[in-house]
Parts: sequence; C-alpha cells; structure tokens
Amino acid sequence: MSGPSAVNEVPITDRSQLVEYMVDGGKPESAWRIGTEHEKFGFRLDDLRAPTWEGDRGIERLLDGMTRFNWERVFEGDKLIALTRDNASVTLEPAGQLELSGAPLETIHGTCCEVDKHLKEVKTVADELGLGFLGMGFQPKWRRDEMPWMPKGRYAIMRRYMPLVGSLGLDMMTRTCTVQVNLDFSDEADMVKKFRVGLALQPIATALFADSPFTEGRPNGFQSYRSHIWTDTDPGRTGMLDFVFEDGFGFERYVDYLLDVPMYFVHRHGKYIDCAGQSFRDFLAGKLTALPGEKPTLRDWSDHMTTAFPEVRLKQILEMRGADGGPSNRLCALPALWVGLLYDSESLDAAWDMVKDWTPAEHNALRDGVPKRALKLPFRGETVRELALRTLEIAGNGLKRRAKLNRNGADETIFLQPLVEFAEANQTPADRKLELFRTEWHGSVDPVFREFAY
Repeated sequence: MSGPSAVNEVPITDRSQLVEYMVDGGKPESAWRIGTEHEKFGFRLDDLRAPTWEGDRGIERLLDGMTRFNWERVFEGDKLIALTRDNASVTLEPAGQLELSGAPLETIHGTCCEVDKHLKEVKTVADELGLGFLGMGFQPKWRRDEMPWMPKGRYAIMRRYMPLVGSLGLDMMTRTCTVQVNLDFSDEADMVKKFRVGLALQPIATALFADSPFTEGRPNGFQSYRSHIWTDTDPGRTGMLDFVFEDGFGFERYVDYLLDVPMYFVHRHGKYIDCAGQSFRDFLAGKLTALPGEKPTLRDWSDHMTTAFPEVRLKQILEMRGADGGPSNRLCALPALWVGLLYDSESLDAAWDMVKDWTPAEHNALRDGVPKRALKLPFRGETVRELALRTLEIAGNGLKRRAKLNRNGADETIFLQPLVEFAEANQTPADRKLELFRTEWHGSVDPVFREFAY
C-alpha cells in the first residue's frame, strides 16, 4: 500500500483531467521499466511473534538501523514510518509487514540485484535486533488479534471501515503478504491489451505462487488463502473487472470505475481525513461531506487510485497483483513471468490468442477456484497446470527475444526456473509446505520460520 502521493497539487476542474492523467502514463518502448514490490512478515526469533512498531526490538528500530545504508527517513507526524533511496522506498503494511517498493529498472537482472541487496540490508539490522523475516502469502501462526498495528493514519481509517464491507478485510491488512510487478504501456491500445492478458492470466500466477496454506498453526484447506481473502474484503474495490474485456474499454471506462470506488481518505496538512464510504464524484462537485465546498487535486486522485484493489490495477502503470509473497527466487520470478508475457509483442499476441475467447464466467471460475485448488483446478478439459506450462513457455520465449544478458551471458529466462519446476511437478509451494507439516514438522508450523526465513 502506498503513502501520500508526490503529484503536484493541480486542482481538478473537469473529469477529462482524470483521463488525461492516465494517458500521460504512456511511454515509448525504449522507456519501459520494471518495478517490483514485495512484502514480508517480521518475527522475533525467540517467540516468533510479530514485532510492534515501538520498543527495543520494534520496527521503528529496524527502520532507523537501515539508515546506515543511506536510506532517508520518512515521518508521519513524529513517527518514523518509511525510508527512501534512489527512487525506491521501504514502507510498512498495517501489521508491520515490511515492503520494498523497488526503483523502475531496465532488466530483471537489475531487479534481482536490488532484491538481494535489500534482503541483505534488512537481515544485517534484523540480526542485531533478534528479528527474522519470512516470505509467505499469509501469516501461518498468529491470530488477527495477536498482530500489531502500525501508527499510520490511513490504516486507522481502513481499520474502522473494513468490517463494514467484508468479513476478511482486517485479515488482508494484518496477515497477508504479496509480491507484485509494475509495468509500463505505450498508449491506450497497448494498455488495453496488456490489461486484458494480465487480468485473464492472473489466476495462473496465483496458482504458481500459491504459498498460504496455514491459518493459526493448522492447514486451512487453501493453497492461496491470501487470494481467497480478497473475495470477502470489499466488493466495491476488488475482483476481476469484467468490463475490461468489453468492447470500448479504455482509460475513460477505468476512470468511471474508479469514480465509483468508495473513498477512504483525503490527505491534508500531513494528516488523513476520514472520508470512508464517501463518493469521489461528490468530491469533484465540491460536495464531499468531510470537506464541504472543496474540490480535489490530482494528488487526491492519485491517492484515491491506490485504494482500488482489483487483480490488476491501472494507474500510470499496470500493476500485476495476484501472487503470494515468497522467497527471494520467486521475488525475481514474478517480474520475469510478466515481462516475458507483456514486454514482447510476439508473446503478448500469443498470450492474447490463448485467452481471447474465455468468457466472463470462465474468468471468474478461474479466479474463484484457484485459491483452493491451484494447479489442479480443471479448466476446459484440462487443468490450470497445462495453462501454466503454456504461459511459461510463452513468457520464456519473450524473455529470450528480449535478450537481456547478465555478465555471465545468461538471459532473463533463468528467473522462470522455479515456476517451471512447480508446474512440471504439479506441486505448488503450498503443497510442499503441507507435506513438510505432515512429515518432518510433525504437525507444527513453527519450523517454517526457521527453514523459510530470508
């Protein structure tokens, strides 16, 4: 989740400005970049509990300790809540999940180096504090009421509002972690094609990355419980967005969707004003209850865009949002998958050919079925596993054609290998942890904090 936007305080006087803001995101192919974000659970090494923000072993101390690596502090009021460096940031999710929002980079080799450097920095400071970090999609051990809350204004607003619109929103906030990749588009037509392919194939990514099979120390019956949680978080801002596949979809239609997403807040003078459930359309008309007579700025619009949570999110970039968090090699695998599919024209065409006749009912059946059955979910006489293998082949071909080599002469296809292994074995990361739970772990999830920590 993002903090306050840095967009200029340009007032909005007409809906067309909202559309133009998205149009301005278009870039020539030579300027396309890769931005990877990932979240991870912190835990205390002695009792496995999530660290609070305050205290000798708290998240504040961790953030402060990381400034030795030339990160700059970001405060909300007097609270240290983030770090910035070289177009990247380290931020906090509601229960202290630590997120790296990486810089826009040219290659996945660069992305993977950035991830590795970040994890080493985090571990250096965490070791001194007796902390560890774990990559999974859902907190495997602790109850919701045992998770801490970070001192961020927007989270207090969401914490109040979430139970009014769904039963699992607070679990989404406090007990989930994801990895996502942010990608560019050239113009509206390119955005539409990438959005449609990304949305159609998002369940395939969910299946390949499924890694949240435990809740409160026991198997929960899901491969990706994180993905399931989004089905009962807030129907007004989540889902598969069937309208993306309809004729005439473009920037204007997505703006209309966002205008119908209920607001959370407005950021003014360093503070968050609670507008939860109110209408951005009313804001445009100067009729927002929380700020009567005031009209929004482009910064308000940019902030509002971050409060929609569909499987693929459009801002001035496209965000692929369907994957569970995981270990470092999968943090590099997700951008490899989507760059291979969307940044090569032949692969994009091949992926579109694969999905273009899928019906809305089929899109939603994949979305709803994958959290529980993952690669084994039936689809059109085969299973998601076969779809995954074809998707990986298309992505691999795209990465080969990109021909971005590291200093050893290897191209970006090396980062797909963990996903290929899962698909060929028909076994997800969740399957492997469940097998360990039944055998070597003797019915305990505690070993996951040791064996799968960064």
